[in-house]
This record gives sequence, C-alpha cells and structure tokens, in this order.
Amino acid sequence: MPAAALGLDGFNDLSERQQMHLLFGVCSSTIWARRVLAGAPFASVDALLDRADRALAELPDGEIDAALDGHPRIGAKADNASSAREQAKVTSAGDDVKAALAARNLEYDAKFGYVYLVCASGRSAEELLAILEDRLHNDPETERRVMRSELGKINRLRLERLLSEPEA
Repeated sequence: MPAAALGLDGFNDLSERQQMHLLFGVCSSTIWARRVLAGAPFASVDALLDRADRALAELPDGEIDAALDGHPRIGAKADNASSAREQAKVTSAGDDVKAALAARNLEYDAKFGYVYLVCASGRSAEELLAILEDRLHNDPETERRVMRSELGKINRLRLERLLSEPEA
C-alpha cells in the first residue's frame, strides 16, 4: 500500500519537535520555523502558507542568510533532496551552460555576498542562467528584495509538497 500524504491534519497532529524538523527541511532558519509554528494548529493550508510568508517577511537579514545556507548554488551538487529535485533539469545541461552557471554564480557571490537564489523548479539550466545574468544588473537593495521573494516562493512550494505528496 503506497504511503499517504501527510496533509494539514497530519501536520497539525505531529509533535512540535516533529513539526520543527519538517519546517527546518523547508527553510533552514530556526527562527522562521519557530515563528511559523507559533500560529499552529492551522485551520487551512492557506493559513499555514500565509503564516510562512509573514514569518519570512519579518526575518532580519542575518536570519535570511541562515536560510540561504540550506540552498546550494544553482548547478552545484545538491546536498538535500528538495534542492536536487528543484534543480533536476540543470543536471542534463551541456558542459558549456554548467560552466557559465558556475562562473556567474561566483560573480553573483562577489557582487551581493550570498548565493544566487531562484525558484528553480521546472526551469532549464539555460533559463536559470538567463535569470542570473539579468539579476547581476540589479543594485544590492533590489536584489535583496528579489532574493527574499524567491525564498518565499521556494518555501511555499516546499510546504505544499510536504503536505500533498506521499511521505517517504
């Protein structure tokens, strides 16, 4: 018999420690996870997603940097299942595209001081490279806003997947 999806009720029924563990798998900021859990139990998936968005919006920059620690560079070897899944289309890219991604990632790191973050799910390496090259033209303040927005998209996608897909 295949495993069932956790669902919102299943999430709400978990211990706080179990919920924290799952939320930390979504976003590697413990402050974010604690702030999300402060709204539990959740009456709806939308309530959980809204709480996650608000918690992210309120995080100080230092904690955003901690959240970024859970995200490998686009095109680098993913160190967690979520990132590997989200960047799956990058693995089939040609060596020239992978080399360009690596070079632009370093350029991005040097300019902004943190990893290039983009909601990569379903996107090709070429598309991710084009987005990266475009974002290199942003000023630091604009890029910080874009990066936070992308982190929010990733968190939402991971939360939805956590609730809707069968447990491993």
